Amino acid sequence: MQILVDADALPNVIKDILFRAVKRLRIPLTMVANQYVTVEKSKYIKSIVVSSGPDVADDRILELVQQGDLVVTADIPLADRVVAKGAYALDPRGDLYTEENIKDRLAMRNLMNELRNGCVIEGGPPGFSRKDRQAFANQLSRFLTKYCKG
Repeated sequence: MQILVDADALPNVIKDILFRAVKRLRIPLTMVANQYVTVEKSKYIKSIVVSSGPDVADDRILELVQQGDLVVTADIPLADRVVAKGAYALDPRGDLYTEENIKDRLAMRNLMNELRNGCVIEGGPPGFSRKDRQAFANQLSRFLTKYCKG
């Protein structure tokens, strides 16, 4: 199992949580972004820089992801593609996307985009909070306990 991270807009506190977890459990983590992402020096952690452009980082993550892997991303269309490959996706706010829930989340995301584009509603999600950080840490811990054997 490996963890792949859509790192372009990842909050630093989430990065720190991930670094501690992969060093403790000795599982590989790859940060993928359109610009260099600072990572801790560890044989378990690496960073890949891709060219800028729509979905370039997403496409690289999809090339690397395998069944049973975990992808950390706030991008629901990417999460949908990851789950279709038999992997899991975890939002930085602690939502775990699986085969059972990803289609509903994608439909809700698309509806909200339509409402925003039609000026029916304004704004996006609230700012990242301490509660979000805790929800992510808890969900990551549950996931790794369940799926990371040995």
